[in-house]
Order: sequence, then structure tokens, then C-alpha cells
Amino acid sequence: MAYFVFKKNSDNIEGSTYRIAETQFDLDNLNITKLEYKIIEESQSNFDLVKYGNKNIIKYNDNNISFLDTSIEFNKKENLNTYVNNFKIQIKQFLDNNLGHPLYSRWNNYYNQLNSLNLDNIVYPLSTSLEQYFKDQNQTSLHPLQLP
Repeated sequence: MAYFVFKKNSDNIEGSTYRIAETQFDLDNLNITKLEYKIIEESQSNFDLVKYGNKNIIKYNDNNISFLDTSIEFNKKENLNTYVNNFKIQIKQFLDNNLGHPLYSRWNNYYNQLNSLNLDNIVYPLSTSLEQYFKDQNQTSLHPLQLP
């Protein structure tokens, strides 16, 4: 089962998503106090739709999550470069502050993967998310909302 983590007491409030976790291990290793968040179990298929940019999380009500179909397009290299650099900043902050974290290696490897990504080898417009692109290339794919 996958998990979606929301700000507590935010039923029907758009933008209350905090994190997503693919497994119980990932959930247990988010840097959160679980009692302070609303955690909803969800299907792997819905998790994948969010992770790969095919759906956005809108809000939750009780234990039901509202999703919206979406499409992503990076029409030029500069747009993808901005996305990658912003993601790398978030990862670097995590790495600098969590040296002994159980997910440190995963995120350090992903950071290195992003650093070695050659944006000139990608055909633009890229009509998928970076996460879907990596999946299609049989590479590790992580979503910003998975960052502990």
C-alpha cells in the first residue's frame, strides 16, 4: 500500500498535501510526527499516477482523496533545467541535514543522477514529467513529495 500525507484537520482544503510514501518503510522514515498529519492509505496505481505526473492531488475528505488528471510538458530545456535545479536544492538540504537517515543513500544517488542528467540529450518539448522520463529510461524515479 502507498500513503498520502496531508496537513491534519484540512478536510476539503486544496493544497494540503504534505508528502507521499510508496511503502510503509518510506512512511516510517519521513521526517514527521505521524500524529500531527492525516495519513491516508491509497492504491499503488493512484500513487504511480501522482508520482509520474498523470494526476495531481487536490484535497482529501475523510479518507477519500480527490485527484485531477493533468499533463506535463517542458517546452524547452530551460524549463526542465529550472525544475531539476529546484529539486536538487531540496534534496541537498535533506542530505546536508540528515547524514544518518535510512533513506540518505537513495536520495544521494538520486541527487547524483540529477547532476549527471544531460538536458541536451532530451528532445523538446518533453511531454512527460521528469519522473516519467526516468521511468521510461529504466532509471530511478523519485517525486519531490517523496523527499523525507
